[in-house]
Amino acid sequence: AEADTVREIVRTAQAAGKIVGFVPTMGALHEGHLSLVDAARAECDLTVVTIFVNPTQFAPTEDYRRYPRDLDRDLSLLSHHGCNVVFAPPQQEIYGSEHATFVDVGPIGQVLEGGFRPTHFRGVATVVLKLFQLAAAQFCVIRTGWR
Repeated sequence: AEADTVREIVRTAQAAGKIVGFVPTMGALHEGHLSLVDAARAECDLTVVTIFVNPTQFAPTEDYRRYPRDLDRDLSLLSHHGCNVVFAPPQQEIYGSEHATFVDVGPIGQVLEGGFRPTHFRGVATVVLKLFQLAAAQFCVIRTGWR
């Protein structure tokens, strides 16, 4: 689905009183991802999954181009798990040519993985905010028990 279509599907569902679950991924889906899709399906009326390999969370020394991508396989798995909507945008749709704003997570972004990948958490926080704004879901976080 395209961004405008995803927005409309989510708004229509919410206007009808439905709960929308959201699972952001970079694709190359595995059982962990699929368990989140299953949990969202169990708790929500509509499940939206995004597949976007986010270039801004890769350090300059990491090879973004080598990240595994198999959209057909991912779509098949999501279909088998009952996902309602999949948004797999091209990079230009998320980061247009004029993109210049990032989310800075502060000092916490420099510990753990951020200690050796200094732009990682900035990239993750930026894309997740963009995707949350796009999907505008109630964000069912099943594992921690809050919505």
